Amino acid sequence: MRFAVIDTLSGIPAADWNRLQTGGNPFLRHEFLATLERTGCTSRETGWHPQHLAVYTDSGGKPRLIGAVPLYLKSHSYGEYVFDWAWANAYAQAGLNYYPKLVAGVPFTPVTGPRLLIAADQDRASIARLLIDGALELAREQRVSSLHWLFTPEADAGLLERHGHLRRVGYQFHWRNRGYADFDDFLASLSSLKRKKIRRERRYVHEAGIRMTVLTGDALAPAHWDRFYQFYRSTVDEHGAIPYLSREFFHTLGARMPESTVLILAQAGKQTVAGALYLRSEDSLYGRYWGSVQAYHSLHFETCYYQAIEYCIKSGLRRFEAGAQGEHKLSRGFLPTATFSAHWLSRPEFSHAVSQFLERERNGVEFYLDELHGHSPYRRGSNAGVST
Repeated sequence: MRFAVIDTLSGIPAADWNRLQTGGNPFLRHEFLATLERTGCTSRETGWHPQHLAVYTDSGGKPRLIGAVPLYLKSHSYGEYVFDWAWANAYAQAGLNYYPKLVAGVPFTPVTGPRLLIAADQDRASIARLLIDGALELAREQRVSSLHWLFTPEADAGLLERHGHLRRVGYQFHWRNRGYADFDDFLASLSSLKRKKIRRERRYVHEAGIRMTVLTGDALAPAHWDRFYQFYRSTVDEHGAIPYLSREFFHTLGARMPESTVLILAQAGKQTVAGALYLRSEDSLYGRYWGSVQAYHSLHFETCYYQAIEYCIKSGLRRFEAGAQGEHKLSRGFLPTATFSAHWLSRPEFSHAVSQFLERERNGVEFYLDELHGHSPYRRGSNAGVST
């Protein structure tokens, strides 16, 4: 076996990368990650310099990819959704450089998925150890301050913890499909107050004359992406955020992953006034970006939550992840779900301090999750109120 550090996925055939086990996660596909690189969204200049770790074995005299980690050399902490700004400040106060650091994850995407990508015909435990050791060796060779594995499955977070990393716990709000026949069936599982609230919000949108359209696959045209990019930039500008993604990215994503892309648009008369972008797998829907050019009461909830829930029910999708944070999702049928990350810091004194911080933080998060579950929007006795 041999390791290689790949600074562009164009150097790996898409079929080879996609043969690795990604849990069906669309954000880990070669098409998604390579589109970020090809359109300049992830590069040395943007502070997301690809350093993908690959493991090859010899197969009939030719190298065969059997494992990989989507890995990036970072010069900042933007676009990660697992916040370590306080750690960077502590380094600076000590006269040390926190950047560059290495991050294993998907840029700008707070979606849980494997970061240890391994071929199905390999022994997962042994290749996982090789990849973890290889990533740590790369971190030492590049003299970075730290190595961070973001939004890993819980089992992988435990594995990384056993290999000297610090485990961190966060949370999101996810919707689960309990075999609902339709949206009304979903509403029937909620408490009376929550049911009335959702119906009232949907009525506001209907009375404003808004018509909703769901587009996917070949129905997506360049004009749709031009319009959606305007929505994306309106949200970025409104919040003073960084426009990570380019117009070209959205066009290329739609062309390369049409079967995984879902675009929900809101129309007022002949004008498209808002939209939300999702990616889907065989069993899950992931909400990523939203924007509007005109304010309408409850349109955000309709476009980003209720239309997506209807899509999941009609398509038989099991789970809907609507993005990071957002306690307001709880009253709309989303339940709190723990998320995990793992962190290695090169300096023992900082590693010890961060370990103590993470223990206190973890206790607080676990207490808060218990409290949130006590405010479930579902009727008592309904199995829909059980998060798994």
